[in-house]
Amino acid sequence: MKLGVFTVLFSGIPLDETCEFLAKNGVQMVEIGCGGYPGKAHCDPNVLLHDDAKCREFLDTVHKHGLEISALSAHGNMLHPNPEISSVYERDLTNAILLAEKLGVSVVNTFSGCPGGGPEDKTPNWVTCAWPTDYSKSLEYQWNDVLIPYWTEKAAFARAHGVRKIALEPHPGFCVYNVYSLLRLRNAVGPEIGANLDPSHLIWQGADICACIRELGKAGALFHFHAKDTYIDPVNKGINGVLDTSSYSNELGRSWYFRSVGYGHDEVFWKNIASELRLVGYEHAVSIEHEDSLMSTREGLLKSIEFLKRVLIFEQRGEMFWA
Repeated sequence: MKLGVFTVLFSGIPLDETCEFLAKNGVQMVEIGCGGYPGKAHCDPNVLLHDDAKCREFLDTVHKHGLEISALSAHGNMLHPNPEISSVYERDLTNAILLAEKLGVSVVNTFSGCPGGGPEDKTPNWVTCAWPTDYSKSLEYQWNDVLIPYWTEKAAFARAHGVRKIALEPHPGFCVYNVYSLLRLRNAVGPEIGANLDPSHLIWQGADICACIRELGKAGALFHFHAKDTYIDPVNKGINGVLDTSSYSNELGRSWYFRSVGYGHDEVFWKNIASELRLVGYEHAVSIEHEDSLMSTREGLLKSIEFLKRVLIFEQRGEMFWA
């Protein structure tokens, strides 16, 4: 496996300077935003798809520092019931797939999207319970009328353009938010659908990350992996549970909040994750995503890099000479 970084935290810094800094600190792969929520600071498909010279310059900038691109990311809600919103995310995802084809990048990261609870809704509706039965009916509409048809068409488009890995990040607020919903969509749509597994979004749901890795690995559905931690506040969780709609900046009052790796769980926890990734044959990027509100970007990133250097398994396994 390889140490990676999601470069959106360097959006105000030129790509060349970003790559130089990361390479000097031992990073091997970069995940680059090219639309949607991550933005296009380092990679604008509207430019690169139509200018071969700019496209070569972009690749040369990454490669001259000895880095590889782990994925292009265009996270967004392509299924938003407001077409003025959904059309923007849809265009960004389409362009991300076309650019991945042009650049030879194997993975495109995004979200599954979340439609309204019915055809007349104006806002997304993330359903988290089956009763009252209105919610079950909403789920049937979302999956059968919107989600599966959309991703069946989009997977076919990606396949036609040589992109075989659409990595959906299981994320609360979207229809795919855990392993079950990811595999349900994959089984309905096809093998182009897999996971960009971010432990931070599953930890607070109570999931066992190593079990998630194993289940996705067995299905051949683990395409990309984020390195981000979550701290569970035992007092606030004990009072309010884990469903929390308060501001992320309200760390003292929340049941959980995001942390740099090692600050939500210890080194053994993350070593077990690295070992499980090796067990299922995952050898792609472990990509740091910095969303730690208690640390500066620089400190959180550098501490994450040094932490993961101790945790990840970089070399190929040797012969089992002792058995």
